[in-house]
Amino acid sequence: MRKNIIFVLLFVLIAVLGFSSFMIVKEVSQREKEKDDFEKLEELVSSESSEQETENQPDEGEIKPVSKRNLAPLFEQNPDCIGWIYIEGTTVDYPVMYTPDEPQKYLRKNFEGEYAMSGVPFLEGTRKLSDDNIVIYGHNMLNGTMFSDITKYAEKTYFDEHRLIEFETAEGVKLYDIFAVVLLKDTDIWYYFDSAINDEHFYEMVDEIIFRSLYETGIYPEYGKQILTLSTCYGENDEDRIIIIGTEK
Repeated sequence: MRKNIIFVLLFVLIAVLGFSSFMIVKEVSQREKEKDDFEKLEELVSSESSEQETENQPDEGEIKPVSKRNLAPLFEQNPDCIGWIYIEGTTVDYPVMYTPDEPQKYLRKNFEGEYAMSGVPFLEGTRKLSDDNIVIYGHNMLNGTMFSDITKYAEKTYFDEHRLIEFETAEGVKLYDIFAVVLLKDTDIWYYFDSAINDEHFYEMVDEIIFRSLYETGIYPEYGKQILTLSTCYGENDEDRIIIIGTEK
């Protein structure tokens, strides 16, 4: 009897270990596939126009950013796609989705709408691209993809090397100077700030969020310039977030 019990327990243990190993391999394989899918999208939108335009520039010699990608194929393939988010030298290099009638549609779906752990970065559902503050969400993936590099902004040395956010839409390319890095909860008032009532309201919100920044950046937004917030999970609790906030150049 004792031998039979030991045999059964051993069989169950082997079965559990085998199933666990299978699930781990399956998950790793799935994440690698998701990574490959995004690389294919990146190749799809790549174009030869990677140099910045030098004609018709302001007297100060400021260089205006021009498109480095052809987003038309993405827009045709999936109308939910509204643009591309990019930070040089980081893993942030992805399409951005927008589904106001189903705000979190791409939380666990890939570009084709199939289930995917990584999801796709998406614009917060109540926002419009013309708002004073637009918020884009992305996962903090353990394999280092999606918005995982945003967590590295907790260290100022990382900010010093990656100061600009690039957001391209059908309207063109915009660059944003990062002016604050903040740890907060997913219910924070900043997530509800979309458009300022007036300049006083704008500066009140900006001053408050800069006060809470992990460090000083030396950048201060100007009323009338759009703000872009990138948000991802960070911390021990489900509601913990880290955001980087940029002001339009």
